[in-house]
Amino acid sequence: MSTATGTAAGTPVFSVQGLWKVFGPKAGRVPGDPELTALGPAELRARTGCTAAVRDVSFDVRKGEVFVVMGLSGSGKSTLVRCLTRLVEPTAGTIAIDGEDVRAMDKTRLRELRRHRAAMVFQHFGLLPHRTVLDNVAYGLEIQGMGRAERRARAAEMVAKVGLAGMEQRRPGQLSGGQRQRVGLARALAVDPEVLLFDEPFSALDPLIRRDMQEEVVRLHREEGRTMVFITHDLGEALKLGDRIALMRDGRVVQLGTPEEIVGSPADDYVRAFVRDVPREQVMTVRTAMRRAFPDETGSGPAVRPDATVSEAIEAVARAGAPARVVDGERCLGVVDSDALLGVVAGTRTPAGAAAERPEEAV
Repeated sequence: MSTATGTAAGTPVFSVQGLWKVFGPKAGRVPGDPELTALGPAELRARTGCTAAVRDVSFDVRKGEVFVVMGLSGSGKSTLVRCLTRLVEPTAGTIAIDGEDVRAMDKTRLRELRRHRAAMVFQHFGLLPHRTVLDNVAYGLEIQGMGRAERRARAAEMVAKVGLAGMEQRRPGQLSGGQRQRVGLARALAVDPEVLLFDEPFSALDPLIRRDMQEEVVRLHREEGRTMVFITHDLGEALKLGDRIALMRDGRVVQLGTPEEIVGSPADDYVRAFVRDVPREQVMTVRTAMRRAFPDETGSGPAVRPDATVSEAIEAVARAGAPARVVDGERCLGVVDSDALLGVVAGTRTPAGAAAERPEEAV
């Protein structure tokens, strides 16, 4: 997706290093014991009675990006996002928000983190059935102690922002699933958090409503540039929303990179199988297929943006019957032709230098 990645290169909002979450008896002994950490999930359970839901995970969430954590059921993704605000207590490792140690926070500071700085949007909306839409959206502000008139005005603004204007006095039972999820999103936005944490928020919705909600997230991010961490088991959703994706398996991050890096340069057979059916031309950009332009090519042929998809470039080349120029502002960066573009579709070309991060590099 097109986002504020230019600003994303600065100070991380969340920084996670060597994070473990182990469930079971004497869980704290597992992360520090090389013999135990080397065991697979079944062996670890048999030996210790413990389950390592998150295993030695490290990553940064950059300001202004949508960071997606993706994996199948049981991969550890939901446990991981809950560790960020200590809804689940980590077993080992460090978590920092804007450089502040989350694991060292006392109850007051932790409450402030959850209420003001990192708002959660869950799959199950958790709306109060006896309250109106407006009062549900205002609930977090009420908890913060904001006056009634001010919080209702702020809530009305958020209700309109998520497309529910005119429904302020309805109750949750009068809303569809998609509308209830919009109320949950508005409630999270109302407290003006630095980062929004989404835990599979759309997985229970019908496909068409789910697509609408994905578009809503894209629109909100485009308008506000807010940092988001998004948990999903759906690859299509991850590719659509994410600036970067951390793909998890058995509690570990097996690859971290942009959608283009993960589709174009899978880290292993597991990732390769995951992305096998993805239409590459919809994810890969023309940078993958671009070559240096010859002098006589810089002023001719159709123009495409560097972040245009291969699919868009194929259409432009076919329409013009000539190679397309890759143009950034006034500069011609290179040229793409039909052979190179079809090579990307066939998988014979991969992103130049696209070494998406492996677990040991995911920092």
